[in-house]
Amino acid sequence: MSADHRRVEVYPDREVVVEFDPELTFECVDDCTWCCHHGVLLYDRDLLELAQRANLAETTTEFRGEKFVTREGKDREDHVGEDGSACAFLREDGLCSLHLEEDWKPTRCSVFPLGVWLEDGDLHVDIRDSAYEHCEGLNVSERSVIDNLEAFLPELLWELENPDSDREL
Repeated sequence: MSADHRRVEVYPDREVVVEFDPELTFECVDDCTWCCHHGVLLYDRDLLELAQRANLAETTTEFRGEKFVTREGKDREDHVGEDGSACAFLREDGLCSLHLEEDWKPTRCSVFPLGVWLEDGDLHVDIRDSAYEHCEGLNVSERSVIDNLEAFLPELLWELENPDSDREL
């Protein structure tokens, strides 16, 4: 393992190989919502959780055999992607109705801005390339990512056959 990669225990007997700068900080910033403009992959447990909070037929779609939260056209100019669409749960004020009203969010939403993948049996994490380009929350606060990995990495990730977070709608 190279010097810039380190093993960090996130939960008892649950480690990740960290491939980002350990000094990195992250905090969501008001009005960014960039991560909400893309399809959110739903793992099986996310689907079960979401089914308790929303109508899956109205809020999910299937793409290449995997379930995603629906992106929908929004009748507004803020908090949308270049095509005018965003996550079905992104409200007009730029807040997530699932997170705000249900105190829950899909695994993929927790993980952002990290990228996650399996390599040689280990779970690896790094900052997604696209986050460096678009995410305004990197290095703007005192919240160390490496010291708060449990907030970004739900334990579910260690149970998945393919936790690769690079799959998009």
